[in-house]
Amino acid sequence: MVINPAAARTHPDTVAAVMRTFSAGGWQGEVLATGGPGDARRLAEYGVAEGVDVVAVFGGDGTTMQSAAALVGTGVSLGVIPGGTGNLLAGNLRIPTHPVRAAEIIVKGRARRLDLGRMSRRDGEHYFAVACGAGYDARVMAGTAAANKHKWKFAAYVATTFRLMEELHMARMKITVDGVELETEAAMVLVANCGEVIPPLVRLRHGIQPDDGLLDVVLLRAGNVVESARAIWDLLRDAPAQGQDRFVTFARGREIRVETEPIEPVQLDGEPGGETPFTATVVPGALDVMVPE
Repeated sequence: MVINPAAARTHPDTVAAVMRTFSAGGWQGEVLATGGPGDARRLAEYGVAEGVDVVAVFGGDGTTMQSAAALVGTGVSLGVIPGGTGNLLAGNLRIPTHPVRAAEIIVKGRARRLDLGRMSRRDGEHYFAVACGAGYDARVMAGTAAANKHKWKFAAYVATTFRLMEELHMARMKITVDGVELETEAAMVLVANCGEVIPPLVRLRHGIQPDDGLLDVVLLRAGNVVESARAIWDLLRDAPAQGQDRFVTFARGREIRVETEPIEPVQLDGEPGGETPFTATVVPGALDVMVPE
């Protein structure tokens, strides 16, 4: 089990309770703690080399995806124990937020094969399970202090969203989906593998599934608070998964290229991911994740 000691919920007593759950289920485990950037991936690689059945991750989405990157194509399953602020992957897969109950899923659940999104950056290949994006959402993620996330959990992102609202602007974007180009102005673009951005309350669109071999593109056009409210309303309506209206555009494909003017920040599952331009491709059946039976 890879743990991030800096995550919001990874108290030593909770870690011990999780390990007791594994032992009670007949599992042998080892706890390894991250201490800096890149540690989660290296520790997961160690687990693969040691021949483990599951690499469990007790931390946030960033730690989870760093570890997941080491498991792609290995046959070693990922276990998710929510310990961070957003825990978006766990929410989309209906994994309980209580760490001990999540550990019980790893012991008693089943492996579900999921797609991942992949993005090539200067420092190598990066993966995302829920979504990557550019624009306003990436600024909100980057602008939320770690101390606030630890103290206020998801409410810290909400506070940053309102604090940065005066900086809301639209950029010129060229989106290329499987070779078909679309040019528009937008405040943000999401490339989604999962359908829920605030599980289970806020769904981008019905039909977005993490095992359909596709990525879904969502463009939001909003230059002020009023337009933002209208864009969110249009986004949350139950409408076809592909099409365009005044404030929201949807598309779907296997390879998504995003170019912006000016350059915009990028996030992958809530973690900083550099700047535009970027290309995201789907990796079908990339990873087995332990989910409820």
